[in-house]
Amino acid sequence: MRLPSLKSRRFVSALMFAGAALLAGALIGACTSDDDDQQAQAVEQQQQVMQQQQDQPQAQVSGEPRGNTIQLVQDRGTLKCGVKQTQPLFGNRDADGNVTGFDIEFCKAIAAAVLKDHDAVEYVDASDASTRFELLADGQIDILIRTTTITSSRDMELDVDFAQTTFYTGQGFAVRKDSGINSTSDMANAAICVQTGTTTEQNVADHFTDIGLNYEPTGGLSQDVAAAFFEGRCDVLTADASDLASRIVVRDDADDYKILPQIISKEPLAPGVRDYDSDWKDVVNWVVHGLIRAEEIGLTQANVAAMAANPPNTEVARLLGVPFEGGSVSTLGFDAVDAQFIQRAIAAVGNYGEIYDREIGDAIERDCTLNALARPLPSEAVDCGPGEGGILYALPYR
Repeated sequence: MRLPSLKSRRFVSALMFAGAALLAGALIGACTSDDDDQQAQAVEQQQQVMQQQQDQPQAQVSGEPRGNTIQLVQDRGTLKCGVKQTQPLFGNRDADGNVTGFDIEFCKAIAAAVLKDHDAVEYVDASDASTRFELLADGQIDILIRTTTITSSRDMELDVDFAQTTFYTGQGFAVRKDSGINSTSDMANAAICVQTGTTTEQNVADHFTDIGLNYEPTGGLSQDVAAAFFEGRCDVLTADASDLASRIVVRDDADDYKILPQIISKEPLAPGVRDYDSDWKDVVNWVVHGLIRAEEIGLTQANVAAMAANPPNTEVARLLGVPFEGGSVSTLGFDAVDAQFIQRAIAAVGNYGEIYDREIGDAIERDCTLNALARPLPSEAVDCGPGEGGILYALPYR
């Protein structure tokens, strides 16, 4: 039996709540004047419950934009960003309690855009893949930026909507170099460590069914299955190739391991927001596009202020929210934020390439991979082999 989607369950809950409210009103109306105190108390309690419901971001049953997350974030003065805190390079908490990584920089950029303060972020631990979407749906976080793959079922069933992809990867396999394993065809009856509650878990099950081999799955949290692999309790670790690289590169014995060239899936990673909140999604989406466009046209953290003061052309002026040669500034319909929101994001964290270089660097090669710019600056163009090259591409901001 298939359980109803989260959207359906929330709709049913809303109907039950409305019915309970009507029943409570009918019962109160039937009371005599001797029950005035009880009536007043019941009405007050009902109003408090209704107010609590209104204060929480709720999914809508229609496709009309809800548009309240920006206001909630601005009223609160902080962005609640659900992030992974157990994966080096992307989202990791160090011994001093600092959370750093590629995904974290996008949280900072969005906070700078919306709150004018890149430090106004509360990093909520969303390391457990099995509960990350509940954090978003229940309003415990405003946005999920946590190496999360866009899939159709997530988009349709989990009260989540995805913004622009920030990192392209695919599911791969890590083994010890002396294991004798060179592809999945060598993994019959192997013990394979895989994170529970992820697309990775389903992908590996589908793949081994397709090739007709049995394997022994070992599940758990991301950091737990990685530890099991490095401690020799399983033969293979499967995850996004970026995840595998981030875990191996920080080890003293990194040279003892290899990531197989075989990739069995597409894993586009993107920020997730709640459905029916188009104003919020639009801001998040265009912050990401703005950071990519900044790299495409050579805007950097170091030169953005100078470019804003004296923009070289209309496109740069429009992207940074400033006039060009005495012209007007258009918000392009972004009424909840001012025209300089992308400028602040660039000033806070730099362009996409600067984020990549600072947080990932040479640990995961970028040249000639999908994460390279589709149209790099002429000075940064690299000759790639057939079938290689980037697809990172900003949509026009105009």
